[in-house]
Amino acid sequence: MGDTSIIIRRARRSDVDKIVAMLADDPLGRGREQLEASLPDCYFQAFARLEADANIELMVAEENGAVVGCLQLCILPGLSSQGASRGLIEDVRVASARRGRGIGEQLVHWAVDEARARGCKLVELLTHHTRVDAQRFYERLGFSKSHVGMTIRF
Repeated sequence: MGDTSIIIRRARRSDVDKIVAMLADDPLGRGREQLEASLPDCYFQAFARLEADANIELMVAEENGAVVGCLQLCILPGLSSQGASRGLIEDVRVASARRGRGIGEQLVHWAVDEARARGCKLVELLTHHTRVDAQRFYERLGFSKSHVGMTIRF
């Protein structure tokens, strides 16, 4: 059950450093992110693009003024499935000291509800094949394995 002291709100520019720190707080993220005392400008440029896109919601979970979780929801219009839009959930993270307390569940429920409210016919997410605990978490929330993800990195 979710913690009632958690507020889910849109991310602000001042949250970027906390979000990047959560993204970098695991073996996969450490290899992708550039966590420095002064974040590279690329993160703030990316935030500006996200903030300007009406089909993307970058959200944070806040507890007593501290950012303790994040999630990105992308609304993807499409032609398949009779022109259905789909919600894509990405970058779900909870601060390591706050895991196991329902914050991730609250974020995911928010995203599913928002996608439904915005007319999406389904919600998808990707999780790395090594994130076994995350896969169990998403299955517990009603997601089922359905696709094989493939990637090309540049």
